[in-house]
Amino acid sequence: MNAKSLKTKSKTDWNRIDAMSDDDIDCSDIPELSEDWFKNAQIRTPSPMTANSINFDSDILEWFKSHGKKHQQQINAILRDYIKAHA
Repeated sequence: MNAKSLKTKSKTDWNRIDAMSDDDIDCSDIPELSEDWFKNAQIRTPSPMTANSINFDSDILEWFKSHGKKHQQQINAILRDYIKAHA
């Protein structure tokens, strides 16, 4: 990402970011990844979504909207878990 790829003016000092080396980045709060982590890791790519229209009770939709901007993805994940649980 850089300043040219943004649609709105960024307040980020991109020149300072570009000048940083890997040693300048503080990773002290990031845990090391163990061999066990890599053994259990799975690559997950999102499935292509299909646009559709669905009706919900207004209180249900408002609840999801009040819990984050990505409410459609949350609803999708919950429905996917329901399907897996009832397969």
